[in-house]
Order: sequence, then C-alpha cells, then structure tokens
Amino acid sequence: MRDTGRKASEPKIQVDPMLAPGQSERFKRQVEFLLEIDKLKHTLRQTILLNRSRRENSVEHSWHIALSAMIFSEYANGGRIDLSRVMRMLLIHDLVEIDAGDTYCYDEQGRLDQGEREQQAAERIFGLLPADQAADFRGLWDEFEAHGTPEARFAHAMDRFQAFLHNYFTDGQVWRQHGIRRGQVVDRMQPVDDGASVLWEYVRTLMDDAVGKGFLGP
Repeated sequence: MRDTGRKASEPKIQVDPMLAPGQSERFKRQVEFLLEIDKLKHTLRQTILLNRSRRENSVEHSWHIALSAMIFSEYANGGRIDLSRVMRMLLIHDLVEIDAGDTYCYDEQGRLDQGEREQQAAERIFGLLPADQAADFRGLWDEFEAHGTPEARFAHAMDRFQAFLHNYFTDGQVWRQHGIRRGQVVDRMQPVDDGASVLWEYVRTLMDDAVGKGFLGP
C-alpha cells in the first residue's frame, strides 16, 4: 500500500482555499479581490461587437481601450504621458460596474444617480484589497473620474474613442436603435478633443459621414 504520510487516526487537515500554506491574510484578500472582479465579465454594455453577434462585456471594453492607449499614445495632447499609468486606469476604471452596472451614456434618467452608485461600488470593491493596494486602486479610479491630469484626459479619450468606432463600424446600429443624434455624440465625444485632438478631427469626419449615410441623426 502506498504510504500517504498520514496515519489513519490522524485528523484530516482543513485547507483554506483562499489562504495558501505559508501565506498571509494579505494574500487571502488579494485572491478574494481577483475572484470578485471576475464578475465584470458578466456586465454587458450597449456597444455591440464589430461582427454584430452580441453585446460586448465590460472586461472586453477595458482590454480594448488599454490596447488602444498603447497604439495611439503618440497622439496624446501635451506630448509624453505616463502610459503605464493610463493603462492601469483603463484596466480598473469600470470595476465599479460589478455593483453599479453599465449605465448607457445617453440614458439621462440612469445618469442621475450614476455617480452615487459608482462611488458606493468603489468603496466596496477596492476595499476588498489590502489597505495600501486599496488606496492605490482607488486613487487611480478617482484620478480617472476627475480627468484633471494629462493621463486621465487621454484615458478618457480612449474610453470614448473605442465605443465610437464600434458604433460607426456597425453602421450605427445602436445609435439608430436609440434614436441618437449628432449633437448628442458631439457632447459625448468632447473628451477625445481634451485628450487627443488629432483623433478628435478623425471622429468629426466619421460623424459627418455617419449623418450622411443615415447611421446618425442630424
């Protein structure tokens, strides 16, 4: 018989799956946070995939805009930016949607309490982490929301730019579904001008084309 290293009379050791042997409470909290944020994969956005097969989820959105920042960083207003900081903001900026859900950007009623819902979500979700990491993540989220730094303004530009491209290159399917007009899109896309003016000119060109093709209301 194979020796298991434990006598039959010995009690079975209870293993905490959240706490590896030799690890700390800090490690446990980090694992719990990692498992919690998996829920973002189930948060659906209004934006549809380019093949129009389904709506994208918030994780896909965050991944896509983080890559967008890598690709378009040369167009950031003001010259050089801390790209690593931008990408960190973009990867965590929508974690609050685990609790708050995705509020459609043109849903005026839903936007009334969006800020309050997302602040409460930030407190709970980032609070799962050890204190130093919770403060770091929350600081990045607050910086993104305030968009007062060049990095935050560029991050906002990427956030809006990615969704706009999906709307345009799906022939405005979601715009048409909700009866969205050009003026609404201009207001929504203003952060692109604030963070990457070169891309704003491209956006304006596509908006005019979308109106001409009937993808977007005049």
